[in-house]
Amino acid sequence: MTRFLTYATLAACALGGLGAAGRQQPVFRGTGDAVRVFVTVTDRDGRLVTTLTRDTFEVRDEGKPQPITLFDNTPQPIRLIVMLDVSGSMYGNLPLLRGAAEQLFARLRPDDVARVGTFGHEIAISPSFTRDPDELRAALPDTIAPDGPTPLWRAIDEALDAFRDEREERAVILVLSDGKDSGPIGFRQRVASQGQVIDRARDDNVMVYAIGMRSRGVRPMAGVGPGGLQALLTADLPDPGLARVAEETGGGYLEIRFGQDLAAAFARVADELHSQYLLGFAPPKRDGKVHDIDVRVTQRGLQPRARKNYAAPKEQG
Repeated sequence: MTRFLTYATLAACALGGLGAAGRQQPVFRGTGDAVRVFVTVTDRDGRLVTTLTRDTFEVRDEGKPQPITLFDNTPQPIRLIVMLDVSGSMYGNLPLLRGAAEQLFARLRPDDVARVGTFGHEIAISPSFTRDPDELRAALPDTIAPDGPTPLWRAIDEALDAFRDEREERAVILVLSDGKDSGPIGFRQRVASQGQVIDRARDDNVMVYAIGMRSRGVRPMAGVGPGGLQALLTADLPDPGLARVAEETGGGYLEIRFGQDLAAAFARVADELHSQYLLGFAPPKRDGKVHDIDVRVTQRGLQPRARKNYAAPKEQG
């Protein structure tokens, strides 16, 4: 579901979740090859709920309830790649973008690490994961590419590549963009589609968070003479596929209208990542197929959010 949040509501959400200070220790941890599912739970006002127990949750695989063999509600270490749109439409928001990203990095916990990527005329990702705030700050963009394209899906695809050697770690991509995907950068560049990104994120168990930013531009009006209205102010909406990628992978999607909202949006993402529940269950079938999953909570008025499916392991022999 698309969430349109003003600066005020974002700031209120970022203040913290219900019972955040009282998160209990893990109550159950099974063994074996469990399907791991991270779950965000919010109340009717969008506040994070962090004090639920294992018995509050229900996990269904292809509609059938599954025993929860793994439960942990303490913050899990994060390996985060932040992908930032530096195409021409982001002009004027660069100082706000840098400030918001620096605040995000300040919210990382001691076990968290991050990398920074940018996309416009080129796609670049810093060479290694780090917790060092100076290294992360140095990797932030200091220029905007005038009239640069928005290779959105290719950028996320390359971020997925950057997790190649991190398969056993908790992997998260946070992407910020104010435009629609404009395809490959050059003729020889490989093409990545929204569907391919979703499939790869599912297979590699990578969660995607997305912040869509509305930019505004002036577009000439067809059929208007020299003495008439010369231009029409139009809203340039972010790519609608951002919300779907976030939903399918269990992340979150925030849509903001102004650069001043960036800091609160980044803070909300950090708070969610540190307030999620880790659930696990044994795959009922090792058939190598994609299985739909549904996570529910028994307490009324609460809304869980988790990934929609997983690729089951294939039984050998």
